[in-house]
Amino acid sequence: MKSGTSSILARVDEARQRLLEAGVSPNESALDARLLAEHTLGWTAERYFTDANQSEPDDFLSRYAALIARRTAREPVAYIIGRREFWELEFEVTPAVLIPRPSTEFIVEAVLDLFRDPSAPLKIADVCTGCGCVAVAIAHEHRAATVTATDISEAALDVARRNATRHGVADRVTFARSDLLGGVAGTFDVIVANPPYVVDEARPVLQPEVRDYEPGVALFGGNDGLGVITRLVAAAPSRLRPGGYFIFEFGFGQDVEVEQLLERAPALTLLELRRDLDGIARTAVARKL
Repeated sequence: MKSGTSSILARVDEARQRLLEAGVSPNESALDARLLAEHTLGWTAERYFTDANQSEPDDFLSRYAALIARRTAREPVAYIIGRREFWELEFEVTPAVLIPRPSTEFIVEAVLDLFRDPSAPLKIADVCTGCGCVAVAIAHEHRAATVTATDISEAALDVARRNATRHGVADRVTFARSDLLGGVAGTFDVIVANPPYVVDEARPVLQPEVRDYEPGVALFGGNDGLGVITRLVAAAPSRLRPGGYFIFEFGFGQDVEVEQLLERAPALTLLELRRDLDGIARTAVARKL
């Protein structure tokens, strides 16, 4: 980016072109260039669309160019600006946690569909909580829910605790460093999980944003991607009350294997596989017999 006075719109267009040349897709390039400009300026999207034809502030170019340089190195925007929206709530994210995806909202949706009375007590375990987006979103919507959220990473739990405080649910969400539910006492009405499920050998073909920046411990699930899911299917029945639910996310193309896992589980029955807008199965809903 060359120095000299320019409009904000012109700078954003220059940045968009740089991102394209770095291999970022056209849609992402346009969006990311704008989001990073808004972040640099401290503006809302509404103000950007109103005022972006103004001349750039004196200190804009150097600060904006530094962020664009990070994005051209394929660092995810969520890590650059430190936040990502999930369930219409804003969550802090750092490189210690997986960036929340829209597909994970199916877990929250499934819980709320099963338990429609927000005043009815509900005891939930959220395994592999990461930034806490699932635990916090459920507690935010279901005001009588208490959640025990676990993760193997203390750095991830620190982020999750801050998100629970940010959204006013820290009194109902308890965080514990744990491998799945080891060391966590009690039984639950629902166990939810967004476990690592990417096949180990897929690492080289992942987008640089994922492969080079997101925590591998939250991504990779072994040779078949099902290592953690298999452990959870085996462990969940003993930690659920009779009639309780186990709801979890899995990867593209793993639906047949997930169905087979649940068919072999003596105390669980598969109720449904929830699919995204493209018809891809992403979330399993099972019930304890």
